[in-house]
Amino acid sequence: MKLLGDSSSSLLLSLLLAQLHLLASAFPVHHRRNQIDFDKLSNQTKLLLTLTRNLLKDRVFSTEINHHRFKSLPAISSRASDFATLEVKPTLSQLHANLKSFQHHFEWLNNITHKQQHSIPKLTDMVSHIGGLVNSLQRQMNHIGAPRLTVPSPSLPPIPAFHWEMVQTSQELLEQFSLFCDWAARVLGRTRSLLTSREAPVVGSTGTSPSGPIRIVGK
Repeated sequence: MKLLGDSSSSLLLSLLLAQLHLLASAFPVHHRRNQIDFDKLSNQTKLLLTLTRNLLKDRVFSTEINHHRFKSLPAISSRASDFATLEVKPTLSQLHANLKSFQHHFEWLNNITHKQQHSIPKLTDMVSHIGGLVNSLQRQMNHIGAPRLTVPSPSLPPIPAFHWEMVQTSQELLEQFSLFCDWAARVLGRTRSLLTSREAPVVGSTGTSPSGPIRIVGK
């Protein structure tokens, strides 16, 4: 009886080891790396969204913007039909181009606020975080072979002459960037979820995931 029990235990252990090997082979290293990289991109974007919203809570930004000064900021569309047709590589390329555009605008704003001594708390930190997200996007784009889009030179508004103009210029840029970060975080979250669902292993099968472009499913 003891010998039979030992044999059963050995058989069960062998089956478990075989199953673990199957699961490990179903999750190639590059799939796990993609998931980790997308998690990092999503977390960096959410951090920027939080920083932007916290800056906008300052009482100095409580006024209503009377006209729009920035003409070259990226246009953000969050319609369900647009989300339904997004693909990973073009989406990352567009995110990168849009973020680079915002980076140029914020660097301009940061420079003129320092020159005019109208410093905005934590603006320099946010510019640094934007640069970090740009670098992370570039690494992920290189990893999956996504092309870089040409980013046109921004059409910047005249340098504000008065303090209230500086406040409204800063508020407009922060509000637009908040919308962008919210959109980007949702896009990255959907992409991450879709990557996970497509790469999830099927127990008892060693087949690869279906081929074709990865699309983000709309609401």
